[in-house]
This record gives sequence, C-alpha cells and structure tokens, in this order.
Amino acid sequence: MADSSLKVSVVGADHEVWSGEASMVVARTVEGQIGILPGHEPMLAILASGEVRVTLSGGEKIVAEAADGFLSVANNVVTIVARKAELV
Repeated sequence: MADSSLKVSVVGADHEVWSGEASMVVARTVEGQIGILPGHEPMLAILASGEVRVTLSGGEKIVAEAADGFLSVANNVVTIVARKAELV
C-alpha cells in the first residue's frame, strides 16, 4: 500500500522556497500540466514557466511561480528545482 503523503521541496536557484508534507502537487511541464499523488511512478520532467500548486493534507494550498527547471518524483519525494521560484 502506498504512503498517504508526499515529501515536497520547491527550490529556487539560491534558496529553498518551501518544503513539507503534501497530498498532491500540480505543476506545468513542457509536455503539459501534471498532477502527482502518493505512489506516483518515478519520473523526471522539464518545467515550463507557471504555477506549482501544492495541496496540504488539510486542503490548504501553497502556490509558487517557477520557471526554468525540472521536477523529479521518486519514492513519494517530489523535488522541484527552478532557476526562478517564489511563493505567490
């Protein structure tokens, strides 16, 4: 059975923007928008400029703008690294 949460890190070029536990992450890649839930297959994608939406277990949402980077998913760990990233 898959773990019920994701460990998420959103990192800009020179600082960590946000990190914590979440139930879902939605981001825009060069191939389109993607949603990540616990148990997602490992993947690596190139980010397109746009919003990264992180939904916490209680339903609260964290929104960041990110551009020029990548998104990595493995073992319920989501890492978003961007040249430019900031909370909205």
